[in-house]
Amino acid sequence: MQDSKNRWWSKVFCIRLEWVESISLKNNYCIVRNITGLIVCLAALLVFSVTSTQAQNKRRIIQLSGIVSDSVQVLPGVHVYVPKAGRGTSTNPAGFFSMPVLEGDSIVISSIGYRRQHYIVPRNANDFLTIIVEMVSDVTYLKEVQIMPFPTEEVFKEAVLALNIPMDQRGYDSRNLNAELLALMLKTTPMDGAANYKYYMDQWSTSAQDKFQPRTNPFLNPFNWAKFVRDLKANKK
Repeated sequence: MQDSKNRWWSKVFCIRLEWVESISLKNNYCIVRNITGLIVCLAALLVFSVTSTQAQNKRRIIQLSGIVSDSVQVLPGVHVYVPKAGRGTSTNPAGFFSMPVLEGDSIVISSIGYRRQHYIVPRNANDFLTIIVEMVSDVTYLKEVQIMPFPTEEVFKEAVLALNIPMDQRGYDSRNLNAELLALMLKTTPMDGAANYKYYMDQWSTSAQDKFQPRTNPFLNPFNWAKFVRDLKANKK
């Protein structure tokens, strides 16, 4: 009887052991399957990146040159760049540019005051490609605004008609032709831009003539002192 019980418990223990081993094997199989799937995904991404890089490297390099101008003159300082690649250049003072590009690149030409232009490099282009880009002015017209010291046109007409200016037969106001008033205006009126320019140019020409001449002090000239004393005596008489 005791031997039969022992055999029964040994069978139960073996069944449980087999069940535990089957569960552990299943768990290990799931872990291995997950790791294998992750490795396969990483390998696929690596192959895709290498393939895209090789496909990009297969695109030919083209030396793109050109001149940017408007309808009147060439334009210096115009930006010529490829946004996706992050490279570009600017036109020189003659409006010329030159830069390496790839087939199919989308090039943007932009400058302040002009509309943005786009150019796509053709697939069958030569190794050295030259283009001419004509920019179009980007002008915004604003509405005309009239500023007047009067609120309405009617008030302005009334103020003009209310003026009572004494005019002679020639249509002049005799008070504005007073000699003393004109002399005072001549002395007190400041110089305008043209008068200031003329004065500066006269001073510059004089300084250029005596640039290397010695500078004299009129107070140290004895002839000036003799003339001063003579005039002083004459005034006393």
